[in-house]
Amino acid sequence: MLLDTPSLYFRAFYGIPESVTAPDGMPVNAVRGLIDMMATLVRQHSPDEIAACMDADWRPAFRVAAIPSYKAHRVASGAEESVPDTLAPQVPVIEEVLDALGVARIGVPGYEADDVIGTLAIAAPGAVDIVTGDRDLFQLVDDVKPCRALYTVRGIRNLQMVDETFVKEKYGIPGRAYADFATLRGDPSDGLPGVAGIGEKTAAALITRFGSLTAMLAALDEGGTDGFPAGARAKLAAARDYLEVAPAVVKVAHDVPIPDVDLTCPAKPRDPERLVALADRYNLDGPLNRLLAVLSDR
Repeated sequence: MLLDTPSLYFRAFYGIPESVTAPDGMPVNAVRGLIDMMATLVRQHSPDEIAACMDADWRPAFRVAAIPSYKAHRVASGAEESVPDTLAPQVPVIEEVLDALGVARIGVPGYEADDVIGTLAIAAPGAVDIVTGDRDLFQLVDDVKPCRALYTVRGIRNLQMVDETFVKEKYGIPGRAYADFATLRGDPSDGLPGVAGIGEKTAAALITRFGSLTAMLAALDEGGTDGFPAGARAKLAAARDYLEVAPAVVKVAHDVPIPDVDLTCPAKPRDPERLVALADRYNLDGPLNRLLAVLSDR
C-alpha cells in the first residue's frame, strides 16, 4: 500500500475543523485525520507492506525546466509552496509520528511523492494499492500486476477503486493511457496548459485512435488528416513544442533512487516512548490507540 501522504493530509486538513487542537492550542486536525485514515485503510485492506510517500520537492526542477508554468500559481515566495499557516506546522509532527510508529516514510530530493509512488509501484513484485486523491496516478493502474488506485474523491471510507476498466469507462481511453490523455487535455490545477482547443472528448478520441501520444505525433509529422478530428491537426501542430516536453512533466518517474528501507507494515511501534510523548504533546491518544489496535490485530 503506497500512500500519497500530502494528498491525504491536505484532505484531512480541509475535512476536519481546526478546533481540533493540541493542549497548547495548536491545530492538529491534519495529524489526527491522517492517523485515522491509516487505521481505516489498514483495517479494510490489511497490507503486508506500507509506505508513506512524501514530497521532498513539490515542484521539481526538471518539470519546471520543461514547462515553467508547472505549479507556478502555488508558489508562495522563492521556491516555497503556498500552504495554509495552520497546516505547515503539522507536517513535521506527521513525519515524527510516522517515524515513531515505524511506518516507512520515503521522500527523495528532487522528486515528488508521485514519483516515489511510481517507482515503488513498478518495482513491487506483487499487487499494489495506491491511496490518493490525485488523478495523475491513474496512469499507474495495471490489471496484470495488479496495481490499482484507491481514489479518495468520495472519502476514505468509500474509496473509488480505479483499475483499467474504470479508466476506460470513465474517460473513453485505453486503460493504460491516462498520462497521454492528460498531456493533451492539460490540468489547470497543476499549471499544465494542454493543447488549446483540445478538450476531454477530442483528447480521448485521439488517444483511442492512435493508441499513444507517440504514435499520434508520428502520424502528425507524416502529414495527412487520417484519424484526426476536424480542426485537430492544426491545433496539435501549433502545440508541437509543448507536446515534445509535456510527457516528461505529466508522467511520473519510474527510476527514483529509493533508499533501502523496510516497508513491512509494523505490528507495534518502533519507538513506543517517543510515540507516547507525541500523543501527550499533541492530543493524539484516541487516533493512535485506534491505529495501534488495528496494526496489532493484523
